[in-house]
Amino acid sequence: MAERILITGITGFVGSHLADLALAKGAEVWGTKRWHLSNRQHVRHFEDRVQWIDCDITDPISVRNLLDQAAPDRIFHCAAESFVSPSWLNPHRYMSVNYNGTLNFLDGLKQSGAKTPFHIPGSGEEYGLIHEDELPITEQSVLRPVNPYAVSKVAQDFIGYVYNQSYGVNVIRTRAFNHEGPRREKVFGIPWYAYQIAIAEAGKGPVELRVGHLDDKRNFTHVGDMVEAYWVATERCTPGELYLVGSEGEDRVFTFRQCVEMLIDMSGLKGLSYRIDNEFVRPTQVPFLISDCSKFRAATGWAPSIPFMQILSDTLDYWRQRVAEGTA
Repeated sequence: MAERILITGITGFVGSHLADLALAKGAEVWGTKRWHLSNRQHVRHFEDRVQWIDCDITDPISVRNLLDQAAPDRIFHCAAESFVSPSWLNPHRYMSVNYNGTLNFLDGLKQSGAKTPFHIPGSGEEYGLIHEDELPITEQSVLRPVNPYAVSKVAQDFIGYVYNQSYGVNVIRTRAFNHEGPRREKVFGIPWYAYQIAIAEAGKGPVELRVGHLDDKRNFTHVGDMVEAYWVATERCTPGELYLVGSEGEDRVFTFRQCVEMLIDMSGLKGLSYRIDNEFVRPTQVPFLISDCSKFRAATGWAPSIPFMQILSDTLDYWRQRVAEGTA
């Protein structure tokens, strides 16, 4: 009998790639949607192979109905407000979705007594203001979140820990560092650069890219590797424990300035340049997100396999295709 996998936020960046993986493994996939909000752009290729349920995760009755209908063997909770910049203007919204939405699932699992593994994908953004002499970041590093999104993810993670310790809910806690690739929307750095290059190549936009702050340094992982990590996390990680997930090699650590310059080099268009536009500069920056993921490696045996340059080329090719189709 096929395993039932529930993916909240299945129409999003990570959720859609998780669905690809689960379907390839022969699972029966259930996914959440909002009848008036969900963008199906990322799921057209598997839409007819998923059991869809309309669910507002901020509504506990809606979540209980979802859990009763899907009766999942494993849950990947990808539904979230994930774009950092609007969180300063909408902090209540971010807490409502990221914290309260998660709490509704935890409470539903508690009340049902289900032992379903429930994966909460946290974020390296939770660490916030980490100084260079504090690198690499570990599970013990201090949390200094500097934006409302990060605060909501800290709250989401900690309420998951509470429900594991207090009620035995099988919460799998990870904090993922930057992961990129196809289907990531153009409100984020690397896809925003790639989108602008694609429209410039198509003769539909300027050859000067507008960018935000560029000197923050990150370790980058391809989304294809990240969803493999999430899958094995639900099989091999100890519920309640915290694990950092990301790429550790020096060949995967770059600033955003290096990323935009490498993408420009990948373009066949001459004369491309970039300038910092204050519209895209956040009120506070997170200068370093570079992780030590040895605990996760030891628990799962996972290691990323997709090279950094493929992250850039896959993202650029994706936006070239979207521009060509007129769906960008």
